[in-house]
Amino acid sequence: MAYEESLRSITLNADSSIGIYTGVPGQPGSASPHGGKQYHFVKVTGVHQCGLAGATGAVVGVLQNKPQGTGHAATVGFHGVSKVVSDVAITAGDTIYASADGQAAKTGTVVCGVALSTTTTPGELVNVLLTI
Repeated sequence: MAYEESLRSITLNADSSIGIYTGVPGQPGSASPHGGKQYHFVKVTGVHQCGLAGATGAVVGVLQNKPQGTGHAATVGFHGVSKVVSDVAITAGDTIYASADGQAAKTGTVVCGVALSTTTTPGELVNVLLTI
């Protein structure tokens, strides 16, 4: 579903936890599965640098792209509605926290937003109104 709200974002440099080469699916050298850490929560890990967030510490936003290596541009959404990979089944209206691997969880220490959609299994994308 589309939203009228725009997502505000900034660009930081990716550290090694999110700067993962994924390549083009099916092409030589491409990762299998064709993953990356897109739509995971991130934190500041250095000067103008971000990496995968955990269950504790400050979360600055959600990674919107797939940086292909360390130091590549990482677009981080920090205000508005963003998709986030769910760690558990989530119901619309749930308070969203960051899990240990940067996914959306229903428990934790850092409140990141409110779920606007529902998921039934881990790994699905949930729409989150960010309150970071």
